Amino acid sequence: MPARTWTMTGDAANPWLDSLHIGPSDVPEFSSEKWGIRKETLRGGRRDGVETVEIDNGALSLTLLPTRGMGIWKGNYRGLPLGWGSPVAGPVHPKFVNLADRGGLSWLSGFDEWLCRCGLVSNGPTCDDGGKMLTLHGRIANSPAQQLTIGVDPQSSRLSVEGVVEEGGLFLGRLRLTSTLSTKLDSNEFTIRDTVQNFSAQPAEMQMLYHLNTGAPFLEAGSKVLVPFRELAPHTSHAAKAIGTHQTLAGPVAGFAEEVFDYRPADANGETMALLQNAAANIGLAVHWNVAELPCFITWKNTAAREDGYVIGMEPSTNFTYPKPHERRSGRVVILPPGGRWEATLRIQICDNAGDVERATATIASMQAATKGVVHRQAVWGPGASS
Repeated sequence: MPARTWTMTGDAANPWLDSLHIGPSDVPEFSSEKWGIRKETLRGGRRDGVETVEIDNGALSLTLLPTRGMGIWKGNYRGLPLGWGSPVAGPVHPKFVNLADRGGLSWLSGFDEWLCRCGLVSNGPTCDDGGKMLTLHGRIANSPAQQLTIGVDPQSSRLSVEGVVEEGGLFLGRLRLTSTLSTKLDSNEFTIRDTVQNFSAQPAEMQMLYHLNTGAPFLEAGSKVLVPFRELAPHTSHAAKAIGTHQTLAGPVAGFAEEVFDYRPADANGETMALLQNAAANIGLAVHWNVAELPCFITWKNTAAREDGYVIGMEPSTNFTYPKPHERRSGRVVILPPGGRWEATLRIQICDNAGDVERATATIASMQAATKGVVHRQAVWGPGASS
């Protein structure tokens, strides 16, 4: 049977559907009776008008946010919650987030997704870029999809959601993100395939970071985040004090000051991964990507009190999160020619048993064994550093 699609947003004949539910009765060719895709629009409070798409493969369910740049709000795999306890009661509609407020830090007032993108023109901290104010982590996470399509492919047993998000304007360039999330029936993993295209007649700069944020039960005292690396460095002098414990995570501590570590990942034939495992090493979260597409990786340790956002961020990226002018000088800003495109694929796997965690750990150990990893005791890629 050929794949079937349903257009939620962007079709001239039916420009917008407030809600839709696709299930086994709509595609009887699927053998499973447990899958479904549901599109809804939330009402009330700061979430008013936020569109959600829940994609459920029978074992893994994910709630996407087309209104917030095709981020993933939360998920669940066989009873394991995916996400974190943000102090922000989201999802927050972008109309309630003025990115220029609070000195350019108001991106944080809408931040509660499990996975959100930072970009497209810029990511990283607020800064002045030649007279232009760049706000924290850019605009894409607060930009709504203008096209949204649901797909079901009986031949491959795969479900998918595709969204198109544009960033730019008159005299501001025009970048277009096309993001496709797909998963197979009863699978413990999903794939995100992103393409960013430059629709301007002028070259365009681009930065992209995937901010994957996880709390309990994967995060607890004694959890570890494992990354094979060629080089590892603290992001700041504060993080440098904790370089010896960069892998291990603490329980919640009120007043904890965030620690950030930068990696140049090791790889096997271009492919690399990172793993978050709990203290008992019987559940974990593995992220796979290609280093040619995303050459940098960042861990954001924020083991603060649960009330203040107890979370670990795992962040494949095109660049490190220093101010964009510095990243430009360092050659870590992507330049897209007119009509050019950038592509990246993330595969995220949920491990719910010790065997899966052990296999992921062994893969990372094999990559590290093939590469002599260098640990820098001070920041080396930031402003004022030598490399």
